[in-house]
Amino acid sequence: MIPTDKSAEKFERQMNLLAALSDTVQGIRAIDIQQRVPGYNADHDSFRRTFERDKKDLLSLGVPIEVVTGATADLTAYRVDKSKYELPDPGLESDELASLHLALETVTVGSSPGDMARAMWRLGGVVDAASSDSIGIPVGELTEIPSDASLVPLFRAVTERRVVSFTYESSAGISQRSVEPWHLDFKRGRWNLAAFDLERSEQRNFRLDRVRGEVQLDDPGSQTHPIPTTPSEQADPWEFGDNEPVVMTVRFDAEVSEFARQSLSSCAVSEQANGGLSFQVPVANWPAFRSFVLSFLDHAEILDPPEARASMIEWLEAIGGENRG
Repeated sequence: MIPTDKSAEKFERQMNLLAALSDTVQGIRAIDIQQRVPGYNADHDSFRRTFERDKKDLLSLGVPIEVVTGATADLTAYRVDKSKYELPDPGLESDELASLHLALETVTVGSSPGDMARAMWRLGGVVDAASSDSIGIPVGELTEIPSDASLVPLFRAVTERRVVSFTYESSAGISQRSVEPWHLDFKRGRWNLAAFDLERSEQRNFRLDRVRGEVQLDDPGSQTHPIPTTPSEQADPWEFGDNEPVVMTVRFDAEVSEFARQSLSSCAVSEQANGGLSFQVPVANWPAFRSFVLSFLDHAEILDPPEARASMIEWLEAIGGENRG
């Protein structure tokens, strides 16, 4: 949905408020906010209601607003400690922010859009209206990747090389597992964990929807077994479908060619004159492959067969028409 004038005014006012709260060490009083921050009503009661709503919205987005208590209510001040809120500047350009925004708009992990809003605010906020219109966002959600309670601790264990313990239910029954997590992936509609099973002294794969209870984490760096340099081969989601596979030719720009090569390592590849690559990909599940191609935005293009190319164009135009309407 395209923001209305009122929602744009609200966003601008809240951004001004955030700037004022971040630009003070001693804190800023409510009366000074009313006078200095654009967008607030001169009427005291109206200001108070709007100010309280704005504070609640910012707190829900993860902004750590602190209250500096004074001797009287008039001396109570507010501030935001930058060290508790700001991330190091990743140096994203406006088009990169726009691409990230598009990804968050089209694919959600779990059902908490507030988490994605918080992430965008901390990475530099939403994209300005001109940039949004130029790439057609917001586009509306295209798909949702289910979340899982064990995802966060297991992601942490993978990145920090921690040993974890959890209760696991399999066809053989319920058992306690202690493992060294190596890799998480989302395949065929569910999350999976590749890890070294310490009791069985070998690599095992675990379905996260069979993990019961909380995941217990050991200290960072507690893993002792090296991560395999060549992960076990896993089928891609577009290989599974009721139809006979159709070989599709897809071209990738040079900027993303190496990532495409890794993702399509088993497919025939040829080099393009501009440094890009084209791949011959057997596709049995068209929606799954279409989503994969879309993840490269305008850096990937389906060339053949003509029916697949036309279907992609028709699908994108339909989405664009729905959002313009």
